Amino acid sequence: MKKHKKEIYTQNAVSTVETFTLGGYEQKVLIEGKRTDLPIVIALHGGPGTPIPFCVGCRGLFPEITENYILVCWDQYGCGINNAELSDTFTIDNFVDMTVDLVKALKNKFPQNKLFLFGMSWGSILSAKAAEAVPEHIDGVLTYGQVLQAPMLTQETLNTILESKAPAKVKNECKAIFSKEHFDKNDCMKISRYVRQYTEGYTNKNEPKSPIFGMVKAIMTSPDYRFKDFIAIVKNGYIKNQSLIRELAEVDLRETIANIKVPYHIIQGDTDIVTATKMIMEFVKLCNNPNLTCEVVENAAHMPGMNGMAAIMKTLQEMVK
Repeated sequence: MKKHKKEIYTQNAVSTVETFTLGGYEQKVLIEGKRTDLPIVIALHGGPGTPIPFCVGCRGLFPEITENYILVCWDQYGCGINNAELSDTFTIDNFVDMTVDLVKALKNKFPQNKLFLFGMSWGSILSAKAAEAVPEHIDGVLTYGQVLQAPMLTQETLNTILESKAPAKVKNECKAIFSKEHFDKNDCMKISRYVRQYTEGYTNKNEPKSPIFGMVKAIMTSPDYRFKDFIAIVKNGYIKNQSLIRELAEVDLRETIANIKVPYHIIQGDTDIVTATKMIMEFVKLCNNPNLTCEVVENAAHMPGMNGMAAIMKTLQEMVK
């Protein structure tokens, strides 16, 4: 795997880790593509604070993308190679500002290239808000697991848990949480645990799994990561942060997405109740915005397995055309 990766990225015209000032903080970003004239796609990972698999340590790992795009992978501030402790002064808008700064920096570096955003889950918030802020710099957006309203805290999520085989104690606890006016981090963590344990919201049992072990092994042997950067994929500056979770519990992107001014394609797994698929489908249909489209992948959930990744790769290839 290590030799194979090196054979791939040494043949690329662009394969470098560069430092940009994003939102006032110096941060490292991977830029990799077969040719310098390819369109750019910025991968905005999920979490917040989970930079996998599209992280700075994935050089040479996605030739199916770098053949057609200049792939840009950014470990968002506070995790991975850009690990730092996040105080509770950080907001979603801080990360939107960083995203916009990255877009502008890349347009300055590659002024003739088209530029696309690819957001997964939490990253879809950044995609939507960046497209709203600087539509003149963005040629299109692709998201998987689009956040519309508070992740895991919709009526669709609760209904699915109540219809599951979860014990009565769990169901009553969920009812109590959903009856609250405001949610805290513990509430969100509990609901997340119950969605994983009793539903197919995160993963679909009928979907072939992505080769995550191979990806992790490849990232561990990355020429760009030190061991501490790899550890900071999961144990990082987000652990103690409360402000982003509180804001996520009340986020509402309906107006932003309804008025989006660039081509914006959403892919959803059919059993995803983290970013509730039925709600997304109904919303897109009612918006009547020609820029906005939604595709549902059968036997897929919030975390893309082979079916989800195939849909992502297919759409990326179509966006080039």
